Amino acid sequence: MSLKEQLLKDMQSAMKSRDNLRKTTISMARAAILQVEKDKQIQLDDDGVIDVLAKEIKSRKDAIPEFERGNRPDLVQKLEAEIAILNEYMPKQLSPEEINRLIDDAIEEVNAQSVKDIGAVMKTLMPRIRGRADGAIVNQMVKARLQ
Repeated sequence: MSLKEQLLKDMQSAMKSRDNLRKTTISMARAAILQVEKDKQIQLDDDGVIDVLAKEIKSRKDAIPEFERGNRPDLVQKLEAEIAILNEYMPKQLSPEEINRLIDDAIEEVNAQSVKDIGAVMKTLMPRIRGRADGAIVNQMVKARLQ
């Protein structure tokens, strides 16, 4: 079963069980997926769906500090619950050791020598970690390794 089919099935199940948070979270994720498909006039495969879900998770994580500064713990809690729901559809996250191993392989593969080679390393590395690690964190790890 594809990820899009799983999302639809889980949304229907959430409707039946009257789980409003789950239903609206999955519905928003499906809307984002459909919008990307409409804009690019393509049908997303599971990798494409994972990319969209990762962006949805990232946008929610980025909003949390704003709500904390605004003293809105209710909204922070809601966003954290939405992130937990969306994470159920993401692949298993890589451990720091696994990320370091992949970074080492990519650095060796492109023969990176300095910070100037970050672009080449990231270009090689990102398809291998897509959806399984935060790109910004990986970029910082690569930068630290090449300094």
